[in-house]
Order: sequence, then structure tokens, then C-alpha cells
Amino acid sequence: MATARAEVRVSRKGSRPAPGAEAIDPDVDLHVPAQRTEPQGRVLAAVAAGGAVGASARYGISLLWPAEPGAFPWATLWVNASGCALIGVLMVLISEGGRTAPHPLLRPFAGVGVLGGFTTFSTYALDFSRLLDAGEARSALAYAGLTVAVALGAVWAAASAARLAVRGRGAGRGTGRAVR
Repeated sequence: MATARAEVRVSRKGSRPAPGAEAIDPDVDLHVPAQRTEPQGRVLAAVAAGGAVGASARYGISLLWPAEPGAFPWATLWVNASGCALIGVLMVLISEGGRTAPHPLLRPFAGVGVLGGFTTFSTYALDFSRLLDAGEARSALAYAGLTVAVALGAVWAAASAARLAVRGRGAGRGTGRAVR
């Protein structure tokens, strides 16, 4: 069952969800005074723990498949593409995945932490710079464009596939028949 997205009105005070609509960012709504002052230690701990896992996995992949100086950094490209695909699936499952609300620390841990630490803009930028320094301007430009295209395509394709799977899984609910 998909959750309704909030209609956003823009005023001089900023954008706010329409009354009764779910906030777009369900973790914290800074327009709610109690949530502005709510301690965020658990959220920060979840992000930090997830980030350690994701960054360690990315580092491990770079050790397994290092790029030679001046060579195309395929490992970083595939890490970013696969991480973006997983982010697309995770966001669909969290926001559209079913009737039960996910644990409030799932998105900070898995999305921001693990997958945010796994995908890497800094290594992407460093790889681009290293290719330029090695005189590989064409490879650097191809890498820059290809990474963006592949990452955006991965998040879109994976989110679309996840939406189809979620809708297919929910198609037989309430009918007493199994979905085939």
C-alpha cells in the first residue's frame, strides 16, 4: 500500500506539508516544535554505524579491484551504480513497501549510513582528477559522464522494479487468492 506524499505549499515562511498529509521526510519534521528539540543521538549513532559498514565495504572493494594509475576506475563506477540501485530499492520499500511502518532508524542506518558510506563522490572526484593528471582527459570525461548516467539510471531502474514488485505483491491481498 503506497503512502500519500504531502502536498507542499510555499509561503514566505517556507514550504510545509498540507494539514493531514504525511511529511515528505518522515524522520524529523522541523516544523513540529517537539521534534526540533528532540535528541538525535540515536539517529547520529545509526548513521555513524552504517557509514562505517558502507565505507569499509567500499574500501574493501577498492583493495580487491584497484585501478592502475591512468586506468579507468571501474570499481568506483560499479560501487556507485550498485549503491544507487540499492538506494532506489530501499526508498521504495520504506515509503511504498507495505502497511507497517519501518523502524525509524532504518533509513538513517541503511540509506544515509551504509549506502551513503558505500557510494562515494569523493573517490569519484579523486579518480577524475587522477585521470586528468595522468593525461587521460578523454577517459576522465567519459568516466565523469558515465558515472552520473549509470548511477541515475540505476536508481531509477531499481526503484521502478521495486515498485512493480511491491504492487505485484499487494495485488492479491484481500482476495483470498495467491498472486501468481
